[in-house]
Amino acid sequence: MSAIYRREMGAFFTSGIAYVFLTVFWLVSGIFFFTGTIMSNTTNVASMFSSMFYVVMCLIPILTMKLLSEEKKNKTDQGLLTAPISLWDIVLGKYFAALTLFIIAQSIVFIYAFILNYLGEIAWTPLLGNYFAVLFLGAAFIAVGLFVSSLTENQMASAVVCLVLLFVMYLSELLVSNFANGKWFEKGIYNLVTSLAFYSRYVEFTRGVFSLTSVVFFISVAFLFNFFTVKVLEKRRWS
Repeated sequence: MSAIYRREMGAFFTSGIAYVFLTVFWLVSGIFFFTGTIMSNTTNVASMFSSMFYVVMCLIPILTMKLLSEEKKNKTDQGLLTAPISLWDIVLGKYFAALTLFIIAQSIVFIYAFILNYLGEIAWTPLLGNYFAVLFLGAAFIAVGLFVSSLTENQMASAVVCLVLLFVMYLSELLVSNFANGKWFEKGIYNLVTSLAFYSRYVEFTRGVFSLTSVVFFISVAFLFNFFTVKVLEKRRWS
């Protein structure tokens, strides 16, 4: 797994994806930090982190689009699949490489925190809670993106499909919001969709609520989609 991890980390920077991802992430998060926190004359970062959901949702497809689709396009996937390593090593090596780059991007939050701490007293506990909320959200979305990347050899198609899938996951919660006070079957649909929703679980953290159930949810989604990716590669290995 370590060899795959090092290979992917190098590929991120040689292909330029790392620079694009980091630049856009830091630029957009900086705008939200300035407009939502500095201009509001507050040390409360909840507004910035609420907006970060959309940043993560839009940028993760760019981060993950080449992870497996490029291997398939360049016909290097067969050599990878026949190498004396397990499929889980391949998947997790690529997954943790993308997650590492995401953590590097997200670490800009601590620079914002020190700026706020210089301007006034900052509550570190809510900030760290929000930091880990973004981390768990990104970990889940990266697994979804990696799975989508395993299905096609077209990087742009991978990015678009991943973005659409994540957007549908987000939009589904809004579409059933009117079912909350409806009939029993409408309530059942509402409860099912909201139990699988990303946004409401993420927003809990930005409001200062630590939910162990939500943490387990994000980790479970990450594991599940990595498992799906392994199954896709397993099918390709024996085809």
